[in-house]
Amino acid sequence: MSFLDLLLGRKHPPVIGLDISSSSAKLVELGQTSGGEFILERFASEPFEKGWITDGQIEKFDEVADAVRRVVQKSGSKTKQVVMAMPQSAVITKKIMLPAGLREEELELQVESEANQYIPFSLDEVSLDFCVIGPSATSVGDVEVLIAASRKDRVQDRQGLAEAAGLKPVVLDIESHASRLAMSRVVSALPNEGKDALVALFEIGADTTSLKVLRDDEMLYDRDQAFGGSQLTQLISRQYGFSFEEAEAKKLAGDLPEDYEASILVPFVDSLSQEIGRALQYFFTSTPHHKVHYVMLSGGTATLPGLKDRVTELTGFASMVVNPFDNMRLGSGIREAKMRREAASYLTACGLAMRRFVQ
Repeated sequence: MSFLDLLLGRKHPPVIGLDISSSSAKLVELGQTSGGEFILERFASEPFEKGWITDGQIEKFDEVADAVRRVVQKSGSKTKQVVMAMPQSAVITKKIMLPAGLREEELELQVESEANQYIPFSLDEVSLDFCVIGPSATSVGDVEVLIAASRKDRVQDRQGLAEAAGLKPVVLDIESHASRLAMSRVVSALPNEGKDALVALFEIGADTTSLKVLRDDEMLYDRDQAFGGSQLTQLISRQYGFSFEEAEAKKLAGDLPEDYEASILVPFVDSLSQEIGRALQYFFTSTPHHKVHYVMLSGGTATLPGLKDRVTELTGFASMVVNPFDNMRLGSGIREAKMRREAASYLTACGLAMRRFVQ
C-alpha cells in the first residue's frame, strides 16, 4: 500500500526506535532473550532548539537531521533500520468492518473504497495503510480493520529525515500507538495484570500534555491540553535572565540558584498538579466514569521532585512515574542510575523499538 506501515504481525530484524518530539530526539534499541525477556541494549537523547519542530512539523530540517545523527552516534548503535512515528494530529484513523476471509488484494481494494469516505484529501495525496485487528465483536462473519492515512508530504518529511541521518526507515507508526504498546508492559505488571483497571496516562511533553485513559488495551478517552515542561523553562528564563536554551540546559543539569526550589519549582509543581486534576475532572464529567485506579505520569517533567506525591494528594488516586524499561534486562553499556533517572521520557521511543517483536 505505502510507506505507512501499521500491519500487525510483521516482525523486523534489529531496529532502533526513534522518537522525534518538539524538544528532542530519543533513541531506544531493544533485544530479546530466547525466553522472550526484553533487553535494553541502548538509549540516548539529543535536545532540539526551540522552533526546530513546531506542532509536529519539521521547520529546521538540516539541524534536526544533524541532531538525529548525533543521537545515533551517542547511543553507539550500529543498527541502521529505524522505526519512527507521526504525531497523532497528522494521522487520520478509522475502524471499519469488512467480510472475513478476503485475500490481501481484495482487502486493499475495499480499504481504498472505504477510505474515500473518511479522508478529506484525494487518495493520491495520502499514504494509506491498514491492519486487521480481529473478528468483529458485533458483526458475525466480519473482521475489524484499522485504516490509517497521512498526507504524503508529512510522511516524506519523516522518511527524508531518517535517510539524511544515514538510517533506513522500515516502519512509520503513530506516536499514541507506540506509547500504548509500551504501556501494555507497564499495565501488565500491575496487580491482577492490570485487568479491568482504568489507567489515566498523562504524557507531559514540552508544550502539550495528553491524557489517555486505558482499560485492557482499549483507549477510552484521549485529550490534549496546552501545558507542559517548557513552561517551567520559561519561568526559569524570566526569573534569572537566561536564554531559553540556557534555562533548559540548567534545568536538566540541576544547575540553578538556591532560591529556585522555593520560588519556582514548588509553585510550578502545584500548578501542574492542579492542571492534571482538572483534566481528570473533565474526563469524569464527559464520560460515565467517576474514578480511575491509577494515574501514571510520563515525560521528562514527570520526574520533577514532589509532582507524583502532589498529584496523589490533589486527586486522591494512586500516582506513579512510568518506567517503560522496568523488568527489562540491561545491556552491558547501560548505566542503571541514568536509565532510572530518565526512563519516563522514553515511553514512545520504547514502544517504537518494541515494534520489532510485535506478533
